[in-house]
Amino acid sequence: MSTAFVLNGQPVEVDLPDDTPLLWALRDRLGLTGTKFGCGIGMCGACTVHLNGQAIRACLTPLSSVARNRVTTIEGLRDHPVQKAWIEAQAPQCGYCQSGQIMQAVSILEANPNASDADIANGMNGNLCRCMAYVRIRKAVGLAAAEMKRTRSAGNTNG
Repeated sequence: MSTAFVLNGQPVEVDLPDDTPLLWALRDRLGLTGTKFGCGIGMCGACTVHLNGQAIRACLTPLSSVARNRVTTIEGLRDHPVQKAWIEAQAPQCGYCQSGQIMQAVSILEANPNASDADIANGMNGNLCRCMAYVRIRKAVGLAAAEMKRTRSAGNTNG
């Protein structure tokens, strides 16, 4: 069966069974390998992408769930403050989990622009890092949150 959806702002159509995990459609059929396979049971977060702006686990999401919806992968982010903060904080070590970590962080900050440290820690809790780079990851998310607040404040001038 063919499934049509918007991927990173572009309409796509994938001819695969409806129960095919989105992860394999992205990686194997569409050639977007930034989304990683980690555990296959939705527990590690390496496969995190956005469905209509919400973080989901692509390894658990059947293609039928994304029909006529918007999917964003790490390849679809463009100079997002979270990506810039990741570089500034030198967050990655091996890098395998980083696309999922970044996608989760973007989802948190887009949903809650005033996320506290506790909100960030809670929101990132389901994304695992086998290198234990959690301190740098949380630092990067905090830097991105501060930059996003600064940018919003600069744009809200009443002149």
